[in-house]
Amino acid sequence: MPENLTTKILRTHVDSGEVFPGRDLTISVDQVLLEDATGTMAAMQFEMLGVDSVAVPLAVTYVDHNVLQIDDKNMQDHQYLRTFSARYGLHYSPAGHGISHYIHLENYARPGGVLLGADSHSSMAGGVGMFAVGAGGLEVAVAMAGFGFDFVCPEVVGVELRGRLTAAASAKDIVLELLRRHDVRGGRGKVFEFFGEGVSSLSTSARGTICNMIVETGATTAIFPSDSETRRWLVEQGREADFQELSADGQAPYESVESIDLGALVPLVAVPHSPGNVKTVAETAGVELSQVCVGSSVNSSYEDLATVAAILKGQQVHPGVQLTVTPGSRQILQTIIASGVYDDLLQAGARMLEPICGPCVGIGQAPLGNEASLRTFNRNFPGRSGTAEDRVYLCSPATAAASALTGVITDPNEAAIQPLRAAVHAPGDIHSILISTPLPEETRRGIEIARGSNLVPPPEPGPMPGTVAARVLTVVGDDVSTGDMAPDGAIAMSVWSNIKACATFMFRRIDPGFHDRARQWGGGIIVGGENYGQGSSREHAALVPLYLGVRVIAARSYARIHRRNLISVGIVPLLLPPSAPATVGDRWIIEGLIDAVASGAMEVTASVNDGQSLQLGLELSPSERSVLVSGGLLAHIRNGERPNMSSAVTAAMTEAT
Repeated sequence: MPENLTTKILRTHVDSGEVFPGRDLTISVDQVLLEDATGTMAAMQFEMLGVDSVAVPLAVTYVDHNVLQIDDKNMQDHQYLRTFSARYGLHYSPAGHGISHYIHLENYARPGGVLLGADSHSSMAGGVGMFAVGAGGLEVAVAMAGFGFDFVCPEVVGVELRGRLTAAASAKDIVLELLRRHDVRGGRGKVFEFFGEGVSSLSTSARGTICNMIVETGATTAIFPSDSETRRWLVEQGREADFQELSADGQAPYESVESIDLGALVPLVAVPHSPGNVKTVAETAGVELSQVCVGSSVNSSYEDLATVAAILKGQQVHPGVQLTVTPGSRQILQTIIASGVYDDLLQAGARMLEPICGPCVGIGQAPLGNEASLRTFNRNFPGRSGTAEDRVYLCSPATAAASALTGVITDPNEAAIQPLRAAVHAPGDIHSILISTPLPEETRRGIEIARGSNLVPPPEPGPMPGTVAARVLTVVGDDVSTGDMAPDGAIAMSVWSNIKACATFMFRRIDPGFHDRARQWGGGIIVGGENYGQGSSREHAALVPLYLGVRVIAARSYARIHRRNLISVGIVPLLLPPSAPATVGDRWIIEGLIDAVASGAMEVTASVNDGQSLQLGLELSPSERSVLVSGGLLAHIRNGERPNMSSAVTAAMTEAT
């Protein structure tokens, strides 16, 4: 029977379960990606599992998010991750070497493999035909310990690409078009798999851009076939041996199929405050700008930066605009220097930043309040930039460059785009020089892990309560992101390794009294709207409520990763009916909760204010119910309720070497 590419890869990695949409599935993992923002929690939870070494063929820690070092907390995190990696057998990429997703695409991603990353944008590796998924830190720690990755099997949507992009359109416009169609909720429970004659016209970095940002639709991931372009990329990276040709079979089945005519695409822009608020650049043209930023984990490839330079060359940035440019990795930085792109950007007046996430997560370059900032980034959630009253627009590199020259949002069709400079690669392998590799096992056992005062192990949930009697702590609206629960920015992110300190920031932008109220009331219930917890994989957004005494949340719907993070830490994600009212201070009593979860019940009843009855949905897979009854994923593993996959992992490691 013909199979799509996603099914082919999952089928070869199945440990238990069935590759069928909606069913529980546990797969073996080939590669694990950690980064500093979420990595410290993942690492501490890995240590809590009591294993002696990583049990996957490859694990890499990248320091790429918070490197501003406004005090010593960031360096404590980096020192901990460096020594943790050395002790347990991970590769380690130091601060300033580059953004995790770019380095991983350059150095490690391979067709047909499975990557699990403690970062939602780990999906970028799908650009080379890899099944790459973001998850919370505890799920990644469990996989890294050899227990595989358990998830609900998604649907696979086929996206046929036809034709070729025009000179002014780019891969960013392709993924913005998908966001225009699906918004930030329409991709939930889906993998977007690309096929068609238009695929061959897209470079690997372009494919990576699409796979990176597809998660803004709520999707699990995206994947491209591995073809002659993939081979070209791997040869360029000195990794031809990693190539294998992979694609969907002819007449492969998909849950649904849609088509994009690349030649008909026009430049697009996502307007504040959501990646799903997509309009044409023509519709937004003329918006005055004070800042333009190029870079982040999307659109900081050589191709992207060379496009910006080709538009700016021989001209100067508008005097009212600050333009910043971030290379995705030191390899890209070397290439733009050797090719002359770096000098073109300098001559035009761009500020060149080091290869880190930086302004994408509010680490520097916070924009002026209530003034428009145009960025090639992947998210424009309120306050993510580091400025509470921000107005962030998302666009392609060509649109950013054309707009930087005029000082207003400008269609790149109006700009003169000169031919891109040919890439000139520096000799040598910068990654092999700067990324440390695992030490021999006998050496690793003697390494002492550095633990500064900012490194505080996360709370553990304890047994699931039989009855919940608590007040409603807060009521929040639709599409609230994890960035409002564990905020971005240098100050808030500096305490992400300490849940007690991190807790003071939860909902600070939308409900400043939340933290103190939760402490005074001894916990409570959070009520949310649609797509609760969209955005980043940061499990701090689940660990903070746990620390504050929250054991149930009721929302109209949930984003995939955050919902799983809640379950992993023993918080029950209940479904709130669309018309159900809720007010801060309401007292809810939910009796028989653990029995309902264990029995497979689809609803529980809450008594509200000792009067009204409220029916709450309890839609959980069998595996999710088992984890909750155990008291969270950590207890579930410790209790031996998920068998160790050491034999499967050993076989995979043998094959890899």
